[in-house]
Amino acid sequence: MKLPQNAHVALVDGQRFVMLRNSGAIFEPKLTATDTPDIEGTNFSAGVRHQDSASQRTGETDLNELAHGAAAAEWLNGKVLENEIKDLLVIADPKTLGEMRRHYHKELKARLVGEIDKALTGEPLAKIEQAIVAA
Repeated sequence: MKLPQNAHVALVDGQRFVMLRNSGAIFEPKLTATDTPDIEGTNFSAGVRHQDSASQRTGETDLNELAHGAAAAEWLNGKVLENEIKDLLVIADPKTLGEMRRHYHKELKARLVGEIDKALTGEPLAKIEQAIVAA
């Protein structure tokens, strides 16, 4: 995957949210941490879609994790609309990414350079860079 220089990378899962930036070349990303946004999951709208008791019993649905994904998307929307983010790559586990997509603003969609549906929040930067190159 091509990652423009100075592009932002949002690394998200159901509990963590870290912002990175590419200081490397387009085909050789070099990520550095920029922010750990302080967000609070207050949007539990995903609960409407996840009311079946089977998912609740097996632990497949955690409304707090989904609310965290929604909050991350809302934070990103704000930064895009304030013109603080020009190019954005989102890396999130599949469930969080699916919830985030429901909350993307049209301007955020226009600035997306890509999405990677993998859980990489606990991985070292070198492994994240490799995942970007391989995508």
